[in-house]
Amino acid sequence: MRIAILLVSLGVMACTPGPDSSSEQPVIWNTRTGVQPAVIAHRGASGDLPEHTLEAYALAIEQGADVIEPDLVVTADGVLVARHDAYLSTTTNVADHPEFADRQHEFGGRMDWWVFDFTLEELRTLRAIQPIATRAQEFNGLFNIPTFEEILTLVDEAEAECACTIGLEPEVKHPAGFAAAGLDPLPLLNQALRDHDLFSADAPVVVQSFDPLFLIRMEATSPVRLAMLYSAPDEPGGNMNGYPLHAIAQFADALGANKALLLGPDGASTGLLEEAHALGLDVHVWTVRDDRDPLVGDTVEDELRALYTLGVDAVFTDFPATPVEVRQDMAEQ
Repeated sequence: MRIAILLVSLGVMACTPGPDSSSEQPVIWNTRTGVQPAVIAHRGASGDLPEHTLEAYALAIEQGADVIEPDLVVTADGVLVARHDAYLSTTTNVADHPEFADRQHEFGGRMDWWVFDFTLEELRTLRAIQPIATRAQEFNGLFNIPTFEEILTLVDEAEAECACTIGLEPEVKHPAGFAAAGLDPLPLLNQALRDHDLFSADAPVVVQSFDPLFLIRMEATSPVRLAMLYSAPDEPGGNMNGYPLHAIAQFADALGANKALLLGPDGASTGLLEEAHALGLDVHVWTVRDDRDPLVGDTVEDELRALYTLGVDAVFTDFPATPVEVRQDMAEQ
């Protein structure tokens, strides 16, 4: 009931979650395995509510997302919490807390407040805000920064309520930097997955990172599936973060690709998806947003249809309701 209570408190009507609708497949999709592509809630329903809050994840589940995506960073006392960045100024009200004024300092060329300087108890005094000015600001200051444990508990409760499976696709942020500071996220993540019976190859979990060395370490210590994130070629030959695609297939199960790497301006395939599929890699594409110009076509619906037709295995989105609806429309045609 926690999901319904959260949404009623926000004045949001609940809808039937999408994950249990996948038992019937009216069409054969162009995905690697022929099943329907998954909808991944990017930072929760982050287009509607402040990102990486329990409320945003709950809303995403209610909108029909198959998977929720928490970005994970580590507090000073070694707790995994959900933030996209290691700094706090853009997604919390830390600047409004005079007691933390002296915590602001420069790191990596940026002056900010940093999550690794705060204990969980101190982070609990902060509240989340919407970092994109053109999105709704009326929920600023209402929601806490959640721990990964709280997110896993939310998913457990939601699954019990809907009798369905809700996937998790956590992204580990800056793993090398946190490990160098004595805050290695890898054992923390593995233990959390063990505690929730998710430490297996068939668990509905994909761990993602831009750091190939972290994924290689993860592959050696955990059976869960892994995704290598890829934004753009970083060296001649199109290698991905120093690794060619065939090498990535040796330690990862999926490629998390920027959508501009999959489709050209004319909507034609670049060939990357087909190459990844041939190597046994799923392709999870990011990020589709209702309030941004589409990559192809005139509307976000056009963009989604192009990606689904291409054969992506999953779509990251800030607005889960839209790709769920487009997917359903395509399935019924």
